[in-house]
Amino acid sequence: MNVLWFLEGIRTTAGNVLFQFVTCFGQETFLLAVLCCLYWCVDKSFACQIGLTYFSSGLVVQGLKVTFRIPRPWILDPDFPPVPGALSHATGYSFPSGHTQGGTCLFAPLAIKAKKRALKILFSAAFLLIGFSRMYLGVHTPKDVLAALIISLCFSWFFARYGSLLLSHVRTLSLVLAFCALTVLLYTGLLLRLGCLDIRYAGDCIKASGAGVGFAVGLYLEQTRLRFSTVTRTPYGQAWKLLAGLVSTLILRQLLTLPASGLFWDAFVSGILVLWILFFYPAVFTALSKKR
Repeated sequence: MNVLWFLEGIRTTAGNVLFQFVTCFGQETFLLAVLCCLYWCVDKSFACQIGLTYFSSGLVVQGLKVTFRIPRPWILDPDFPPVPGALSHATGYSFPSGHTQGGTCLFAPLAIKAKKRALKILFSAAFLLIGFSRMYLGVHTPKDVLAALIISLCFSWFFARYGSLLLSHVRTLSLVLAFCALTVLLYTGLLLRLGCLDIRYAGDCIKASGAGVGFAVGLYLEQTRLRFSTVTRTPYGQAWKLLAGLVSTLILRQLLTLPASGLFWDAFVSGILVLWILFFYPAVFTALSKKR
């Protein structure tokens, strides 16, 4: 907490605005939007690598959250004031940092892949700044951020090195990922059942489990049944493909939240959305391309 109190002492209005902007690059919405762009329009294989990094490390991070159940800094020290604008996205337990994990799983693979030194420095600075922003805003301790960085960098290195090999055995890879996601889901349900876990803090873990299953199923179906091409005849075609995909994903998300609510329904919604991104929407634009 000493580091957080020091950062609280040097906060400024401009700094608060800046780091609330920086922390947005670690949010799930931003990461999925970039992932959609890469997956549908640019480099499907690299997007799968980022997806594997993000969803698998997310299971670890969320599993650790519900296992250790460490409260947020302002609960550990009731006198500590976080930046109010950052509280709406500070859900779940504190350790490890989910925003740091998300930002690192996006920008670390980009840094590894980049050929130019300037880009490597830029992407590395991006995920380090996201981690720092979580401490500056007072929503995570250095321990939370460091743990998320180590986990995410390990997964980033592993899938950058072995991702292509693993994707060549997509059935086994998908089964392992789905098994891990379902294990985390059942583990979270057991903690809830035993009364060890407050239902208010279980949502992120359950959503991560659903998304993990959706990614495993979508990856398998795309690699074995579809194998779509990212190429279109014109740049306008790429733009329309991306725009239609993002809009349809948002609409689907809204529609799925109407019939029911609850933690396990949230897991189902997360899985369906990821499955739509990986398989169903590519199947739609592939069918339309063949007709043309």
